[in-house]
Amino acid sequence: MTAAVKTTAQPKILLVDDNELIRESLKEVLEFEQFLVTTAADVSEAIHLIDTEPFDVLLSDLHMPGAGDGFTVISAMRHKHPNAITLLFTGYPALKEAMSAILSQADEILVKPMPIPEMVSLIRERLGKRVARRPANTERVASILERDALVTINNWLSAVNTDNELSLIRLSDKQRTGHLPQLIREVVHRLRVPRRLGTKQASEAAFLHGKVRRSQGYSIPMIIEESRILQVSIFNTLQTNLSVVDFSLLLTDVMTIADEVDSQLKQTIVSFAESIASIAA
Repeated sequence: MTAAVKTTAQPKILLVDDNELIRESLKEVLEFEQFLVTTAADVSEAIHLIDTEPFDVLLSDLHMPGAGDGFTVISAMRHKHPNAITLLFTGYPALKEAMSAILSQADEILVKPMPIPEMVSLIRERLGKRVARRPANTERVASILERDALVTINNWLSAVNTDNELSLIRLSDKQRTGHLPQLIREVVHRLRVPRRLGTKQASEAAFLHGKVRRSQGYSIPMIIEESRILQVSIFNTLQTNLSVVDFSLLLTDVMTIADEVDSQLKQTIVSFAESIASIAA
């Protein structure tokens, strides 16, 4: 027998829409109806909120700019808070009929514009009838990389040690891999606290890595090759965990990993070049 889920006096709603006017006006209306409302303007912000706060209801637009869409947000909510009611908005009436049969993550697809009383009534009805769901047996990419950081590092070291050029630099394993634990922690943090692709954040570990590699006799092409091998090693770790990885967020997370590793690489090269310039001066 399925257990009913108790609803709090003021249910918490996560409202996700890139249209600021819709987002703020709907928030005001729902708060007037005694809901606690938190808003997000894009997928990355929504996923961060889902990871850090509990919610009873998700109201998400389907179409949003940037990486991911409403399906991504709903899948994240089902993974983190399986008992939450998930409602997906679309501005295309025909899509409701087309998707209802195949969309298993959302409780219901709503067509914009929907009368507010009808929407509030639907939310309350769904909250009153919701039952406990079994959590999905999946893991976020961030958790997998954190758990298997040593595996990733060992795979990276093995690949570097068999590389004809990189292996010419004689270093201990500790000297070779000393930068990796912090760089991987930064990747994990980026996955858990998303920011838009292409935005930069200073990496002390990457900057120090450039200076150290310069003193060890590396060249810029060698540093680039090391970074390429790091990405391959990270993706190999994910490959071995495909049975548990949360596929709904995999594409977004892979794009984030590539963006973060490339950002680290750029900072390493800048530091490397500055070290050369300082010696020349």
